[in-house]
Amino acid sequence: MAYTVGHYLGDRLAQIGLKDHFAVAGDYNLVLLDQLLEIDGLRQVYCCNELNCGFSAEGYARANGAGAAVVTFSVGALSALNAIGGAYAENLPVILISGAPNSNDHGSGHILHHTIGTPDYSYQLEIAKRLTCAAVSVTSAEEAPALIDHAIRTALREKKPAYIEIACNVAAQPCMRPGPASAVLAEVPSDPASVAQAVEALTRFIESRKKPVLLIGSRVRAAGAEDAAIRLADALGCAVATMAAAKGFFPEDHPGYVGTFWGDVSSPGVRQIFDWSDGIIALAPVFNDYSTVGWTAWPRGENVVVADGRHVSVEGVAYDDIHLRDVLDGLTKAWGTRPKKDTTITEFHRIHRPAAPVAAADPSAPLVRAEMARQISGVLTPRTTLIAETGDSWFNAIQMKLPHGARVELEMQWGHIGWSVPATFGYAVAEPERRIVLMVGDGSFQLTAQEVAQMVRLKLPVLIFLVNNRGYTIEVQIHDGPYNNVKNWDYAGLMEVFNAEDGRGLGLKATTGGELAQAIEKGLANREGPTLIECTIDRDDCTSDLISWGRRVANANARPPEER
Repeated sequence: MAYTVGHYLGDRLAQIGLKDHFAVAGDYNLVLLDQLLEIDGLRQVYCCNELNCGFSAEGYARANGAGAAVVTFSVGALSALNAIGGAYAENLPVILISGAPNSNDHGSGHILHHTIGTPDYSYQLEIAKRLTCAAVSVTSAEEAPALIDHAIRTALREKKPAYIEIACNVAAQPCMRPGPASAVLAEVPSDPASVAQAVEALTRFIESRKKPVLLIGSRVRAAGAEDAAIRLADALGCAVATMAAAKGFFPEDHPGYVGTFWGDVSSPGVRQIFDWSDGIIALAPVFNDYSTVGWTAWPRGENVVVADGRHVSVEGVAYDDIHLRDVLDGLTKAWGTRPKKDTTITEFHRIHRPAAPVAAADPSAPLVRAEMARQISGVLTPRTTLIAETGDSWFNAIQMKLPHGARVELEMQWGHIGWSVPATFGYAVAEPERRIVLMVGDGSFQLTAQEVAQMVRLKLPVLIFLVNNRGYTIEVQIHDGPYNNVKNWDYAGLMEVFNAEDGRGLGLKATTGGELAQAIEKGLANREGPTLIECTIDRDDCTSDLISWGRRVANANARPPEER
């Protein structure tokens, strides 16, 4: 059997640690899909549409470190590029692979199907360039290895998505075999001098502060610096908070952990400690209108140091070409046996009063949000990943105490409602041994519900808590109107549709706390497919944090134009 361009691509995907790739078939990618099917150890997983395919690969990348989606030209890829925009925003290396027109048609003047009706087929590549860190078009077998390697290598180094377009008549052309995986996996090392000077500057900054704190940002994972942040926290002994989108990126049982810093909706006592601090070391943060609560809680000024994945600014000096983990480990070593900077954690324990445990509701009473969140929290184990859709699910997740090893996944930068269903599917494909729990609202679910059918297909025991409150509650809190209402569905009943003749998914309804407890028990026992529990609560029953946050974001959106 001849070794082909498609084989080369498949082997490289396997070399970077992918065991699966997601796909939606179309005539421009069929031959490529055939080639990928022949790669040992690389499973082809099918999705219902290209948007879901992209988000499934994005969820897979969250669990596995990288992901890949294969779609057809134009009608497929332009839909998938929405999810690729999300992967870019969320710092995830997803490889989007698109079949493309026959190489002989480029420049021929031919007008082809699945295009916008012009003989110029470069528009998809040009769009992809704006949404990825590398975008290449393969129109000959000779150039394929270098172009494929460039795209994959750049995605892994930058922790951003990449795009590879392969002409449909090139996918099965003979091609050379790939060399060592290190050609695409090897990192560019930090500049030693920049690391050393950044460490010296950070040491001076911390030494000169009496009340420092650490703030863990959402890019810490992309920077590969989660463990280094723990080591630094151990050395300094100060208070440590996570930003909302970094929930679960720092162990919540760590002695220095105080909760979430999120302006007015911070965990109890955290905003006060950060306002009192004289030195905030922000590790890989994203300060946007959501994370700063409408720009009302944006740490900046001379008492704030921002250390990003490849860049640190301290005392008016910028240190580039570094890896954050190298700087943090250097700082930990430099701090050595110096006294702990534990003033902030000591003060936190003085002012903080632990919240009383939420009492179980009357099991016969109508289900309310607090009881739903209490029971979901009880499902979490060290081997659980909780995926929370945009909306009040964010705030429910933020308030939950995570056991050591549990993870939370949010999409707070891109904020695409409906993201969570296919992302959960992709995550569950990558981590079949973990307990995967999804919280999603009814409005969001309606955008991407089809991918539950693929969970049924692969017998993934995902536990889905679908909040049926008849609309987009997060939008209601920002700006209400009739456009926030959705047509009600029989969500639990959908599972029978998805099961058809051979599925083992469960669809259950909970209108009381007792019904929810019984549904959870059945869901945990079902290992042959997903369990969807439709939780019916009142439309206005949401967290107080969502109300406060929504008001602040609405105010930021409503700012009048500035005079020029």
